[in-house]
Amino acid sequence: MKLMNRRRRFLRNALTAAGAGVLAGCDRLSQTDWAPRVLESAEHLTHAVQRVVAPPSAMAREFGEADISPVFRPNGSTNPQTREYRALAADDFRGYALRVGGLVARPLSLSLERLRALPSRTQITRHDCVEGWSVIGKWTGVQLSRVLDLAKPAQRARYVVFRCFDVMDDGHPYYESIGMDDARHPQTLLAYGLNDKPLPTPNGAPLRLRVERQLGYKQAKYLSAIEVVDSLAGIGDGNGGYWEDQGYEWYAGI
Repeated sequence: MKLMNRRRRFLRNALTAAGAGVLAGCDRLSQTDWAPRVLESAEHLTHAVQRVVAPPSAMAREFGEADISPVFRPNGSTNPQTREYRALAADDFRGYALRVGGLVARPLSLSLERLRALPSRTQITRHDCVEGWSVIGKWTGVQLSRVLDLAKPAQRARYVVFRCFDVMDDGHPYYESIGMDDARHPQTLLAYGLNDKPLPTPNGAPLRLRVERQLGYKQAKYLSAIEVVDSLAGIGDGNGGYWEDQGYEWYAGI
């Protein structure tokens, strides 16, 4: 058992180092013709290795109240300026509704009140940013699996795509996606609370994704809609997320 644990730690460390090397050079690599093929091959390799050392049922570490960071540093956008978002924020998100569609039997439109009425989960976890910093926060929200159960995805569904209110500097709206195994993981939340308070704007108000076993760029903020799909082709540049379209890996497991 001790030998197995040492091997798992070794593989995790190797995977983290390999992923960091790819991401550190992604701006330069993305300008070459061969880079997409290399990055795609590396993604399949790291995803396969990750599944060996951390199977779909593995849980991210949860911490205690004393471990919570004094300030939860925000990542990415901190104050979307789109007209729709500003109007919702001005009314304290009373008119907000999360749309759930795509390959589902029951399309949904869920207000914050409805989301908060669903059974909730609270977890204290660490947020790891690809830039090298980490913070620990206490998240409260509804498990994504519960929302999917309400919507009833089709059997052929493979991915969940998250549409967001924030628009990046290049004019493209932020989006992300995860596979069905991560979507149904018990720690994957649609979070509306941080540290026992409503989610602040810099951290993704009114609703954000928490997929605790992946890096920070996968934690989509300012959610406007969820789309269940069987393919990522035709969504953005087809790589599964805004940063993935810039060269980052689709699976950012830690």
